[in-house]
Formats: sequence, structure tokens, C-alpha cells
Amino acid sequence: MAHRHGLQRIVGVDEAGRGPLAGPIVAAAVALPPDFRHDDLNDSKVMTAPDREAVFEMLLAAPDIVATAAVISASGIDRLNVLRANDVAMRRAVAQFDGIDLILVDGLPVPEMPAPCRSIVKGDRKCACIAAAGVIAKVLRDRLMTAYGERFPGYGFEQHKGYGTLEHLTALTALGVSPIHRRSFAPVAWVEAAKSQPSFDFL
Repeated sequence: MAHRHGLQRIVGVDEAGRGPLAGPIVAAAVALPPDFRHDDLNDSKVMTAPDREAVFEMLLAAPDIVATAAVISASGIDRLNVLRANDVAMRRAVAQFDGIDLILVDGLPVPEMPAPCRSIVKGDRKCACIAAAGVIAKVLRDRLMTAYGERFPGYGFEQHKGYGTLEHLTALTALGVSPIHRRSFAPVAWVEAAKSQPSFDFL
């Protein structure tokens, strides 16, 4: 729709990883050509992992599609708080573009964007450029969490991707807090506090 009003460089922005207990937030920004169509592109949350991977590879291979990404680590999330970290990641992804006419963001408004910005609730189901950004952010983050699963075995990061599943909470309690856990999130903070309490033996 915006292309019909003479806006040429429209960038969609979305993130992955705001809710998990571990791992980074990844934001992506994507500019699509005005005539872009792809039947398999959808809200990343309703796509299968193989479909996301296939669309991801297509987006990165297309010469007329521009995509960027930015990552905020777990320690950065703890330092900024998760909402500010989300905004910073989105701004960093968009900052890699030149000459933006309009930014379309999924969900809540993001302050201090470098160009006119419109937030769209459930934008990843309404705008192809936001959906594309969501797929890129999700695939990149899932790949990072799979790598972390190999680096920090036992937590199951490669399966639950850092979300607070029963498997994850059980491993967190047994193994303690890893370097990629978000210590400002309550379940992680509780485990860390419990591990730091002195133990006593009573005769």
C-alpha cells in the first residue's frame, strides 16, 4: 500500500527472542521490491522450521532484497532491560540502511528511529516486509541457540531455544545459571539466589 503513495524504500522490522530466559534478542530489517510475492512467507511463528529455513535462504539469495540484523546479548538485556534492548536491536538493524522512506515495525512503537516509523499490531501477518524480517530474525536466533546448545550441553538450548519450558527449568535448577542466561528474569534470578545461599549441616 505504501508503495502506491510514492514511497520507494520501505523497511520492515521484527525481532525474535524477547521472551526466553536465555540467549540474545535478534532484530532484523528487510526491504523488499514493490512486486515481491512468495506463497510460503508468513508470520514466522506459524511456519514450520523447514519452511522458515527455505524462505530465509531465498531472502538472502535474492539480489533485489536487502536484509540486515542486530543482536543484543543476554548481558546486554540485563543491563538495558528487555524492552529497551528490543528497541536498541531494532534501531541498530535499521541503522545499516540508507535512504529509508518509511519503517514498518511489528508490535509496539519504537522511539528514535532514523526515519518515519509506523508500528503495526500483528504486522508480521499483514506486511510482507515485516514477515520477512521476522523469518530472518527467528532463523538467525534459532541457529545461535543451537550453537549454544553445543557449547553449554545439558540445558537443551537446541530444542527449547531458551524459552521457559519444563525441560529448561529442570536443567536450570540442576546445572545452575549459564553465561547466556538472563539474570534479570525471575526464574533465573531465583535459581542464582538459591545457589548462592550457604548450606548447613546439622547434627
